[in-house]
Amino acid sequence: MRKVNPMAMIERAQRGGYAVGGFNMHNPETTQALIQAAEKSNSPVFLQVGRAIVPHMGVTEAYNMTRRELEKANVEAAIHLDHGTYDEVFLAIKLGFDSTMFDGSHMSFEDNVAATRHIVTVAHSFGVPVEAELGKIPDAGTDVDWSDYYTSVEEAEEFVAKTGVDLLAVSAGVFHGIPPSRPLPLDIERIRRIREATGIPLVLHGASGVPLEDLQGAIAAGIHKLNADTDLRHAFRRGVEETWALGDQQFETAMSAGVRLMIDATVQKMNEYGCAGTAASVDEFEMAL
Repeated sequence: MRKVNPMAMIERAQRGGYAVGGFNMHNPETTQALIQAAEKSNSPVFLQVGRAIVPHMGVTEAYNMTRRELEKANVEAAIHLDHGTYDEVFLAIKLGFDSTMFDGSHMSFEDNVAATRHIVTVAHSFGVPVEAELGKIPDAGTDVDWSDYYTSVEEAEEFVAKTGVDLLAVSAGVFHGIPPSRPLPLDIERIRRIREATGIPLVLHGASGVPLEDLQGAIAAGIHKLNADTDLRHAFRRGVEETWALGDQQFETAMSAGVRLMIDATVQKMNEYGCAGTAASVDEFEMAL
Protein backbone atom coordinates (compact mmCIF):
# COMPACT_ATOMS: atom_id res chain seq x y z
CA MET A 1 0.00 0.00 0.00
CA ARG A 2 1.29 3.47 -0.89
CA LYS A 3 0.96 6.49 1.36
CA VAL A 4 -1.23 9.04 -0.39
CA ASN A 5 -1.63 12.81 -0.42
CA PRO A 6 -5.40 13.43 -0.43
CA MET A 7 -5.09 17.09 -1.42
CA ALA A 8 -2.88 16.17 -4.38
CA MET A 9 -5.78 13.96 -5.52
CA ILE A 10 -8.17 16.88 -5.21
CA GLU A 11 -5.81 19.37 -6.85
CA ARG A 12 -5.49 17.09 -9.89
CA ALA A 13 -9.28 16.88 -10.01
CA GLN A 14 -9.47 20.68 -10.05
CA ARG A 15 -6.99 20.90 -12.90
CA GLY A 16 -8.69 18.11 -14.82
CA GLY A 17 -12.27 19.27 -14.26
CA TYR A 18 -13.52 16.11 -12.53
CA ALA A 19 -14.41 14.85 -9.04
CA VAL A 20 -12.92 12.09 -6.90
CA GLY A 21 -15.39 9.64 -5.38
CA GLY A 22 -15.76 9.18 -1.64
CA PHE A 23 -17.41 5.83 -0.84
CA ASN A 24 -18.20 4.15 2.48
CA MET A 25 -17.11 0.70 3.64
CA HIS A 26 -19.40 -1.53 5.69
CA ASN A 27 -17.42 -4.77 6.06
CA PRO A 28 -14.36 -6.44 4.47
CA GLU A 29 -16.31 -7.42 1.35
CA THR A 30 -17.53 -3.91 0.56
CA THR A 31 -14.02 -2.61 1.24
CA GLN A 32 -12.64 -5.14 -1.25
CA ALA A 33 -15.26 -4.08 -3.81
CA LEU A 34 -14.24 -0.41 -3.59
CA ILE A 35 -10.53 -1.21 -3.84
CA GLN A 36 -11.04 -3.56 -6.79
CA ALA A 37 -13.16 -0.92 -8.55
CA ALA A 38 -10.33 1.60 -8.10
CA GLU A 39 -7.85 -0.93 -9.51
CA LYS A 40 -10.12 -1.83 -12.43
CA SER A 41 -10.76 1.80 -13.41
CA ASN A 42 -7.33 3.19 -12.40
CA SER A 43 -9.05 5.75 -10.18
CA PRO A 44 -8.07 7.62 -7.04
CA VAL A 45 -10.61 7.09 -4.27
CA PHE A 46 -11.53 8.15 -0.73
CA LEU A 47 -12.33 5.04 1.34
CA GLN A 48 -14.63 6.41 4.00
CA VAL A 49 -15.27 5.25 7.55
CA GLY A 50 -18.84 6.51 7.86
CA ARG A 51 -21.63 6.70 10.37
CA ALA A 52 -22.99 3.21 9.69
CA ILE A 53 -19.78 1.28 10.31
CA VAL A 54 -18.71 3.13 13.47
CA PRO A 55 -21.43 1.63 15.74
CA HIS A 56 -20.82 -1.74 14.08
CA MET A 57 -17.05 -2.06 14.69
CA GLY A 58 -15.73 1.29 15.91
CA VAL A 59 -13.34 3.77 14.29
CA THR A 60 -10.18 1.84 15.21
CA GLU A 61 -11.22 -1.54 13.82
CA ALA A 62 -12.76 0.07 10.72
CA TYR A 63 -9.44 1.77 10.06
CA ASN A 64 -7.47 -1.42 10.68
CA MET A 65 -9.78 -3.40 8.41
CA THR A 66 -9.29 -0.90 5.60
CA ARG A 67 -5.52 -0.87 6.08
CA ARG A 68 -5.41 -4.68 5.91
CA GLU A 69 -7.29 -4.71 2.61
CA LEU A 70 -5.18 -1.90 1.16
CA GLU A 71 -1.96 -3.76 2.00
CA LYS A 72 -2.96 -6.27 -0.70
CA ALA A 73 -3.54 -3.61 -3.35
CA ASN A 74 -1.73 -0.94 -5.33
CA VAL A 75 -4.22 1.91 -5.53
CA GLU A 76 -4.26 5.63 -4.80
CA ALA A 77 -6.69 5.44 -1.90
CA ALA A 78 -7.06 7.79 1.06
CA ILE A 79 -8.59 6.44 4.26
CA HIS A 80 -11.02 9.17 5.30
CA LEU A 81 -13.21 9.68 8.37
CA ASP A 82 -16.67 10.78 7.22
CA HIS A 83 -18.96 12.87 9.47
CA GLY A 84 -16.64 12.43 12.43
CA THR A 85 -17.44 13.73 15.89
CA TYR A 86 -15.01 15.95 17.77
CA ASP A 87 -13.45 13.03 19.68
CA GLU A 88 -13.43 10.73 16.64
CA VAL A 89 -11.45 13.23 14.60
CA PHE A 90 -8.60 13.26 17.12
CA LEU A 91 -8.68 9.46 17.31
CA ALA A 92 -8.50 9.33 13.50
CA ILE A 93 -5.44 11.60 13.48
CA LYS A 94 -3.76 9.41 16.10
CA LEU A 95 -4.54 6.23 14.13
CA GLY A 96 -3.09 7.60 10.90
CA PHE A 97 -6.11 8.43 8.75
CA ASP A 98 -5.07 10.21 5.57
CA SER A 99 -7.84 12.80 5.85
CA THR A 100 -10.75 13.54 8.12
CA MET A 101 -14.10 15.28 8.15
CA PHE A 102 -15.47 17.03 11.20
CA ASP A 103 -19.22 17.53 11.02
CA GLY A 104 -20.20 20.47 13.21
CA SER A 105 -23.22 21.37 11.08
CA HIS A 106 -25.54 20.61 14.01
CA MET A 107 -23.83 23.33 16.09
CA SER A 108 -24.39 27.04 16.07
CA PHE A 109 -22.28 28.83 13.47
CA GLU A 110 -19.98 30.27 16.15
CA ASP A 111 -19.44 26.92 17.88
CA ASN A 112 -18.85 25.17 14.56
CA VAL A 113 -16.19 27.76 13.69
CA ALA A 114 -14.45 27.42 17.05
CA ALA A 115 -14.40 23.61 17.06
CA THR A 116 -13.38 23.34 13.41
CA ARG A 117 -10.60 25.91 13.80
CA HIS A 118 -9.06 23.94 16.68
CA ILE A 119 -9.33 20.66 14.75
CA VAL A 120 -7.67 22.23 11.69
CA THR A 121 -4.78 23.52 13.80
CA VAL A 122 -4.12 20.09 15.30
CA ALA A 123 -4.74 18.12 12.09
CA HIS A 124 -2.50 20.33 9.99
CA SER A 125 0.33 19.90 12.48
CA PHE A 126 0.22 16.21 11.56
CA GLY A 127 -0.20 16.86 7.84
CA VAL A 128 -3.84 15.74 7.80
CA PRO A 129 -6.31 17.76 5.68
CA VAL A 130 -9.74 18.57 7.10
CA GLU A 131 -13.16 18.59 5.47
CA ALA A 132 -15.99 20.40 7.25
CA GLU A 133 -19.68 20.87 6.57
CA LEU A 134 -21.81 23.99 6.53
CA GLY A 135 -25.54 23.86 5.94
CA LYS A 136 -27.69 20.78 6.56
CA ILE A 137 -28.41 17.75 4.39
CA PRO A 138 -31.82 16.15 5.08
CA ASP A 139 -32.60 12.45 4.90
CA ALA A 140 -34.36 11.20 1.78
CA GLY A 141 -38.12 11.46 2.00
CA THR A 142 -38.02 14.38 4.43
CA ASP A 143 -40.31 17.32 3.65
CA VAL A 144 -37.99 20.31 3.97
CA ASP A 145 -37.94 24.04 3.55
CA TRP A 146 -34.69 24.37 1.62
CA SER A 147 -34.13 27.91 2.87
CA ASP A 148 -33.34 26.29 6.25
CA TYR A 149 -30.93 23.78 4.73
CA TYR A 150 -28.95 25.49 1.98
CA THR A 151 -25.40 26.61 2.71
CA SER A 152 -25.20 30.40 2.93
CA VAL A 153 -22.62 31.92 0.58
CA GLU A 154 -21.77 34.63 3.10
CA GLU A 155 -21.42 32.19 6.00
CA ALA A 156 -19.28 29.87 3.87
CA GLU A 157 -16.86 32.69 3.08
CA GLU A 158 -16.57 33.65 6.75
CA PHE A 159 -16.32 30.03 7.90
CA VAL A 160 -13.44 29.16 5.58
CA ALA A 161 -11.57 32.37 6.38
CA LYS A 162 -11.83 31.75 10.13
CA THR A 163 -11.14 27.99 10.17
CA GLY A 164 -8.65 27.31 7.38
CA VAL A 165 -10.39 24.09 6.30
CA ASP A 166 -9.14 22.35 3.17
CA LEU A 167 -12.49 21.13 1.84
CA LEU A 168 -16.05 22.30 2.48
CA ALA A 169 -19.12 20.09 2.15
CA VAL A 170 -22.11 22.16 1.11
CA SER A 171 -25.87 21.75 1.00
CA ALA A 172 -27.27 22.65 -2.41
CA GLY A 173 -30.32 20.41 -2.80
CA VAL A 174 -29.08 16.90 -2.03
CA PHE A 175 -30.39 14.29 0.41
CA HIS A 176 -28.73 11.52 2.37
CA GLY A 177 -30.11 8.45 0.60
CA ILE A 178 -32.21 8.31 -2.57
CA PRO A 179 -35.37 10.45 -2.68
CA PRO A 180 -38.59 8.52 -3.50
CA SER A 181 -39.21 10.83 -6.47
CA ARG A 182 -36.91 12.77 -8.80
CA PRO A 183 -35.07 15.35 -6.67
CA LEU A 184 -35.15 19.06 -7.37
CA PRO A 185 -32.27 20.23 -9.57
CA LEU A 186 -29.12 21.15 -7.67
CA ASP A 187 -28.58 24.83 -6.99
CA ILE A 188 -25.56 25.04 -9.29
CA GLU A 189 -25.35 28.82 -9.06
CA ARG A 190 -25.10 28.59 -5.25
CA ILE A 191 -22.25 26.09 -5.59
CA ARG A 192 -20.44 28.40 -8.03
CA ARG A 193 -20.85 31.42 -5.74
CA ILE A 194 -19.58 29.49 -2.71
CA ARG A 195 -16.56 28.30 -4.68
CA GLU A 196 -15.77 31.86 -5.78
CA ALA A 197 -16.27 33.24 -2.27
CA THR A 198 -14.21 30.61 -0.43
CA GLY A 199 -11.51 29.76 -2.96
CA ILE A 200 -11.33 26.12 -1.85
CA PRO A 201 -12.59 22.88 -3.45
CA LEU A 202 -16.08 21.82 -2.44
CA VAL A 203 -17.65 18.47 -1.58
CA LEU A 204 -21.15 17.24 -2.34
CA HIS A 205 -22.56 14.53 -0.09
CA GLY A 206 -25.62 12.50 -1.03
CA ALA A 207 -24.71 11.99 -4.70
CA SER A 208 -26.75 8.78 -4.97
CA GLY A 209 -29.83 9.28 -7.12
CA VAL A 210 -28.75 12.71 -8.39
CA PRO A 211 -29.12 12.97 -12.20
CA LEU A 212 -25.83 12.84 -14.06
CA GLU A 213 -26.36 16.23 -15.72
CA ASP A 214 -26.70 17.81 -12.26
CA LEU A 215 -23.49 16.17 -11.07
CA GLN A 216 -21.65 17.38 -14.15
CA GLY A 217 -22.93 20.91 -13.53
CA ALA A 218 -21.82 20.71 -9.89
CA ILE A 219 -18.33 19.59 -10.91
CA ALA A 220 -18.05 22.47 -13.37
CA ALA A 221 -19.13 24.85 -10.59
CA GLY A 222 -16.48 23.72 -8.08
CA ILE A 223 -17.36 20.30 -6.61
CA HIS A 224 -14.29 18.05 -6.72
CA LYS A 225 -15.24 15.32 -4.24
CA LEU A 226 -18.53 13.46 -4.57
CA ASN A 227 -19.76 11.20 -1.77
CA ALA A 228 -22.09 8.32 -2.61
CA ASP A 229 -23.09 5.26 -0.60
CA THR A 230 -26.73 4.24 -1.09
CA ASP A 231 -26.43 3.29 -4.78
CA LEU A 232 -23.45 1.05 -4.00
CA ARG A 233 -25.07 -0.61 -0.99
CA HIS A 234 -28.13 -1.35 -3.12
CA ALA A 235 -25.94 -2.97 -5.77
CA PHE A 236 -24.30 -5.20 -3.14
CA ARG A 237 -27.67 -6.10 -1.65
CA ARG A 238 -29.06 -6.97 -5.08
CA GLY A 239 -26.27 -9.46 -5.66
CA VAL A 240 -26.95 -11.15 -2.32
CA GLU A 241 -30.73 -11.25 -2.76
CA GLU A 242 -30.58 -12.51 -6.35
CA THR A 243 -28.28 -15.33 -5.26
CA TRP A 244 -30.45 -16.40 -2.36
CA ALA A 245 -33.55 -16.23 -4.58
CA LEU A 246 -32.11 -19.18 -6.52
CA GLY A 247 -32.53 -21.41 -3.48
CA ASP A 248 -30.23 -22.52 -0.71
CA GLN A 249 -26.79 -21.00 -1.37
CA GLN A 250 -23.64 -20.65 0.66
CA PHE A 251 -23.30 -17.30 2.39
CA GLU A 252 -19.93 -16.79 0.68
CA THR A 253 -21.50 -17.32 -2.76
CA ALA A 254 -24.05 -14.58 -2.07
CA MET A 255 -21.41 -12.21 -0.73
CA SER A 256 -19.24 -12.77 -3.80
CA ALA A 257 -22.17 -11.85 -6.04
CA GLY A 258 -22.68 -8.69 -4.00
CA VAL A 259 -19.02 -7.77 -4.41
CA ARG A 260 -19.19 -8.20 -8.19
CA LEU A 261 -22.23 -5.95 -8.57
CA MET A 262 -20.78 -3.34 -6.21
CA ILE A 263 -17.55 -3.27 -8.22
CA ASP A 264 -19.55 -2.63 -11.39
CA ALA A 265 -21.62 0.12 -9.73
CA THR A 266 -18.51 1.81 -8.32
CA VAL A 267 -16.67 1.74 -11.64
CA GLN A 268 -19.74 3.37 -13.21
CA LYS A 269 -19.59 6.15 -10.59
CA MET A 270 -15.90 6.68 -11.24
CA ASN A 271 -16.55 7.00 -14.96
CA GLU A 272 -19.41 9.42 -14.38
CA TYR A 273 -17.35 11.55 -11.99
CA GLY A 274 -14.53 11.69 -14.52
CA CYS A 275 -11.86 10.24 -12.20
CA ALA A 276 -11.46 6.91 -14.02
CA GLY A 277 -7.98 6.67 -15.51
CA THR A 278 -6.59 9.54 -13.41
CA ALA A 279 -4.77 7.72 -10.58
CA ALA A 280 -1.26 9.01 -10.09
CA SER A 281 1.71 7.07 -11.40
CA VAL A 282 4.35 5.99 -8.88
CA ASP A 283 6.60 8.95 -9.84
CA GLU A 284 3.74 11.46 -9.60
CA PHE A 285 2.66 9.90 -6.35
CA GLU A 286 6.06 10.18 -4.69
CA MET A 287 6.47 13.80 -5.85
CA ALA A 288 3.13 14.73 -4.23
CA LEU A 289 4.13 13.54 -0.77
